[in-house]
Amino acid sequence: MSIKQCGHHGSNKKKLLKKIGIIVGIIVAIVLLTFFITWAILQPKSPKFILQDATIYGFNVSAPILLTSNFQVTVSARNPNSRIGIYYDKLDIFATYHSQQITYFTIIQPVYQGHKDTNIWSPFVYGTNVPVAPYNGATLTQDQSNGAISLVIKINGRVRFKVGSFISGRYHLHVTCPAYIPFGNKNSGIAGVVTGVKYQLATKCSVSV
Repeated sequence: MSIKQCGHHGSNKKKLLKKIGIIVGIIVAIVLLTFFITWAILQPKSPKFILQDATIYGFNVSAPILLTSNFQVTVSARNPNSRIGIYYDKLDIFATYHSQQITYFTIIQPVYQGHKDTNIWSPFVYGTNVPVAPYNGATLTQDQSNGAISLVIKINGRVRFKVGSFISGRYHLHVTCPAYIPFGNKNSGIAGVVTGVKYQLATKCSVSV
């Protein structure tokens, strides 16, 4: 084979590879565009969370402003999407008081939630001798003596959405649930916390993804 023929053969091979690359690129672009259009049409909605109830097993403030608490809360999460599933890859639940975290993180096990499905979790949320900021100490003591406390139950985590066989990347999930929890009837003369009592809350939570 002459040098001229070799050069011609090499040029044809480069052109063929270039055409194959263009075709592959077009196919990939079409697939991605299809997913994006489908995603836009379906318009995935954030899950809906409700704080259903709370049971107090311990709540004690000791000097120097240390809080020991133990709650069991029931939280429901509903997938409002009819064609999109949700993977809850990581969920941590905890309680805050006046923007200060007062319990440890409790892990909720990962789960897949199908279309229009609802999951219910009843984790324990607790903390032992957690230091309370001085500016919250007086308010906390006053709330305890008044027989009720306003907490915020929070859930932070990561979720993915599933459309057909396509699974999205991870999104941060932030859930905020106000919880006004009574300690019993102050007017009845009962002092301190009445433990083991389940308080129905049915509070809607704000959700951001």
